[in-house]
Amino acid sequence: MAKGKKIRVKLVHSGISTPPKHRATLKGLGLPRLHAERVLPDTPQVRGMVASVTHLVKIVEEGL
Repeated sequence: MAKGKKIRVKLVHSGISTPPKHRATLKGLGLPRLHAERVLPDTPQVRGMVASVTHLVKIVEEGL
């Protein structure tokens, strides 16, 4: 992961009926509602958060 790389993450499924840990991860990613998108740094920490809620989010673009 090169320095300065970014990824765009989009919330595609609701987090309403998910465990509290998943909802907290979505809040930490800054995805408050359905179809929200965020541009985040491409770091191992962010990748791990995305991997834990992979069934709810979609990586729209890599390497912005």
